[in-house]
Amino acid sequence: MTAPVRVHAVVVNWNGGPLNLACVESLLAQGIVAERVHFVDNASKDGSRELVEGAHPDLCFLHNEQNLGFGAAANQGARAALDAGAEAVFFVNNDLTLPAGNLDALLEGLDRHPRAGFVGPRVLDAADPTRVWCAGGTLSWRQNLSTLRGHGRRDGDEFRREVRMDYLPGCALLARRACLEEVGLFDDDYFAYMEDVDLGVRAGDAGWESWLIGGVSAHHASSSATGGGYNPRRKYMMGVNSIWFLRAHGGTSAWLRFIAFDILSLPFVWLARAPRGGSRSVAAKALGILAGLRGKRVQATDLEPGGTRLW
Repeated sequence: MTAPVRVHAVVVNWNGGPLNLACVESLLAQGIVAERVHFVDNASKDGSRELVEGAHPDLCFLHNEQNLGFGAAANQGARAALDAGAEAVFFVNNDLTLPAGNLDALLEGLDRHPRAGFVGPRVLDAADPTRVWCAGGTLSWRQNLSTLRGHGRRDGDEFRREVRMDYLPGCALLARRACLEEVGLFDDDYFAYMEDVDLGVRAGDAGWESWLIGGVSAHHASSSATGGGYNPRRKYMMGVNSIWFLRAHGGTSAWLRFIAFDILSLPFVWLARAPRGGSRSVAAKALGILAGLRGKRVQATDLEPGGTRLW
């Protein structure tokens, strides 16, 4: 089986370790030829780039001399794919795998919905595939401004339906060329986190749709180089980028809801999280919000050890 030439895949790596191999091999099992898998490395130092190069030398490799962030690196891969004639670009996190045949099912979903700019699968927790990591995303304008639908819940029929969403997470995002050409790629300035929400909102404003193809599944290891989960680095970036997202898309009501449900709730969240070792993450979220309000963007140096007092 060979996937239609119209689809190329983009994988971004930053110190992703051996999970990259499972991801790449999952893509090749879909029938994508190696030359249409664009592997973008953000100056990894853990040997993960060399590991993939040794195992799969025919991939299309792009190497950065510094960590440019997810958005900028994903855009590099997408531009290479579009320049090569791709009619659809499949953005995939390097800790995600897709069962064989599921890319074809996503492409069929893209064909079923002529105004779909994006389609994506329901994403299951690789450590416990009976649990949903996400089944699309919705804007809430509350904590973190958006919600991963079904996160942590038991998988079931509710999440296996075909549903139009506000946005789809960038961990497994099949994008139509015409949509990307009209609305643009990820906003590089987000560095990491919220860039997928921003892209979905911009596409929606332009009349494009985002569809969860719930009958299709993927598995997410949720083990990113920034720590994943309730981690100080991740929460810092979410804090910074929430402010920039609000500046771009939020009106007065959205700001008031964010202040009420996110900022003013932080002391209570700290009290709830502290006994479970989450106090630094709450503090990092507050630090990120303050940084965003001061006009700061996330930088690669922020993620290094000692980037803030919290790590």
